[in-house]
Amino acid sequence: MTKPKTIVVKIGSALLANQELLTPRYGFLQRMMEDITHLRSEGWNVIVCSSGSVALGLRIIGETPESAGVSDKQAAAACGMPLLLNAYKQVGHEFGFEIAQVLLTLGDFEDHRRFLNTRNTVHRLLESGIMPIVNENDTITTEEIRVGDNDRLAAKVAQMVGATDFIILTGVDGLYDRNPDDPDAQFVAEVHDVNEYMDATKGKSTLGTGGMATKLQAANMAQEAGVTTWIAQGEVDRPLSRVLDGTGRATKVIPNPEPLSGWDSWIANRLQMAGSIVVSESVAANIANGDRAIRRSDVISADGDFTRGDVLHIYDNKGIERARGLSDFTSEELRVMINNPDTDAEQLLGYRTKGEIIRSNNLVALDTRHLLWDAPAALSEG
Repeated sequence: MTKPKTIVVKIGSALLANQELLTPRYGFLQRMMEDITHLRSEGWNVIVCSSGSVALGLRIIGETPESAGVSDKQAAAACGMPLLLNAYKQVGHEFGFEIAQVLLTLGDFEDHRRFLNTRNTVHRLLESGIMPIVNENDTITTEEIRVGDNDRLAAKVAQMVGATDFIILTGVDGLYDRNPDDPDAQFVAEVHDVNEYMDATKGKSTLGTGGMATKLQAANMAQEAGVTTWIAQGEVDRPLSRVLDGTGRATKVIPNPEPLSGWDSWIANRLQMAGSIVVSESVAANIANGDRAIRRSDVISADGDFTRGDVLHIYDNKGIERARGLSDFTSEELRVMINNPDTDAEQLLGYRTKGEIIRSNNLVALDTRHLLWDAPAALSEG
């Protein structure tokens, strides 16, 4: 039996909400859902990651995108979510299929058990012919615990379900080598290394939380999981089909020909940094060369408040990120061991341990195509 083709579509707030009236753009939804109906008839599973709830709720609570604070946006999300889902449901019924809402927070991606539970739910909906509409739960999340942008949320969903394609719909027809308002800007049809274009991705839309930079970050997460990413114009007829059949212009981000496994991809593709450690250059080189755990004696310093099972970012002593891995210790336990190098770990912690901070099978070396994170200031200064 042939595995179903799965596409994840990310739709931004500017496409879904009228920028001045802050009301649903039913004309866009009609075109979008008609195209999704066509794709479903051709055997595609479609998952939508939708922005828009905050934008649609701002008018109800008497705020604007410029004036709204965190609590305003949370209240706006509570008001706007029913409007957004009702709009999807109304148009979906016109084309004869059901939708379901999947609300997610940062923890649903960063905790592996919750990650798997979410994946099972999404697969079950698809098996029943129901289209999942995924949103971040903006009503309860704060700046400290939120994903931060729906581009990367959608990329995590694409990784989670093993999607073949990931389409980011935006207000432009793809990536340019500089600001598209520049008359000398050149369209970029194909991207292998997103690092080459990060400096050209400044700015964001009025209604959205991310610009082209977050789209390239999301594309990088997807390509490391073996997913083809497309950045395309949403304000057209057949916005998805024209990308997939090659009749419309879009930027294609080529997936890594040797993608990470599901486990390694979950470790390597982070949405926030739980904690970080510094190791020597020689240890970092050994990590890159193959099977090498990180031991207590390898760690020079640590930063962050993390717990056992959190993913740590691993830097060399020059401040360059070299790997990511699952910690076997809390930040408090690790600091106790670092600060008392000559004392037996069992005596310090009260239980027997080999002192492996990160086991080799829970450690992923980052290659040159992976977007690296800057070291935290405290780690750099240490």
